[in-house]
Amino acid sequence: MRTDAAADSLSAGGSRAPRVIHTGQALVDLVVEVPDLPARGQNVMATSVAHYAGGAVTVLLAAARLGAECVHAGAHGTGPNGDLIRAVLAADGITAPAPPVVGRDTGLCIVAVEPTAERTFLTTLGAERDISVDGLATAAAQPGDLICVTGYSLAVEQTREPLLAWMATLPEAAVVVLDPGAAFATLPDVVRDVMLARTDVWTSNAEEATDLLAARSLTASASDAEREISAQARTLAPLLRDGAVTIVRDGAAGCAVHVAGETAYVEGFPQTPIDTNGAGDTHTGALLAEIARHPHADAQAWADACRRANAAAAIKVTRRGPDSAPTAAEVDDFLSRFAAPAAR
Repeated sequence: MRTDAAADSLSAGGSRAPRVIHTGQALVDLVVEVPDLPARGQNVMATSVAHYAGGAVTVLLAAARLGAECVHAGAHGTGPNGDLIRAVLAADGITAPAPPVVGRDTGLCIVAVEPTAERTFLTTLGAERDISVDGLATAAAQPGDLICVTGYSLAVEQTREPLLAWMATLPEAAVVVLDPGAAFATLPDVVRDVMLARTDVWTSNAEEATDLLAARSLTASASDAEREISAQARTLAPLLRDGAVTIVRDGAAGCAVHVAGETAYVEGFPQTPIDTNGAGDTHTGALLAEIARHPHADAQAWADACRRANAAAAIKVTRRGPDSAPTAAEVDDFLSRFAAPAAR
């Protein structure tokens, strides 16, 4: 896949398949469907309400259902929310080795979903923020493992400091995957730079890519007939660790992937959405499951992995809840209805 030292990161697991280890926050999503968002200070009647395990769980479920061995390295609480998180992880064979935080429950994310499938979030802070170097170390990260980091962990000092301290202890050949989220571009320069210098895989939506490039006073100039996300993926690459892979998503339109100097646009599979909550996380989990299966992936293999991730996200938006990622068999069946991979 890559020919420099960073390439060894994705193949150093030897005969053992790399694991997907997520360091981010596992939260409970309280999802309410509403006909519209109320005006400030006003009320609206919800048409439904449901609790789901969300946050980092969404990425891990997608990766596990597409065949990866998965670990949640973050913190979890001892109340009913923490119980739900652990039960959902265990049901899909995902381990959570850090001991529960005694006397504090996992936080809640209130998600308002409109008829357009657009969603609005209000997030509380709970036991998921009580991470420590020792707790993260229970994941026993090995060379080749795929270590997921979210920008939301870096946005709060309580999680940022232990996370960066633990990352400094990672094997050189561990693969750090950054999902920046909306928070990353607003971080102090020193925090962003430390994180980018250790990032082997960047995966974001177009808005998050735009925000970081603007923060670095960079412009992604697309050539004739080139999509903007392709230019963004190419422009982001030099900001990361040598030889890094960059993926930029554009919702139903698909994504762009930049690998070893090559950029490919991979078409998406537009659907009529019911709930977009967790679509990006499902894409990330599905992508990493494919790379865990093919740690020697070249540019074409990354494009193929992106196509499967596009399909997984397309299936997810037709289902309610962030925990509704498809299985590998469901992705296979979905793709069987389409022509050969569309990457260019």
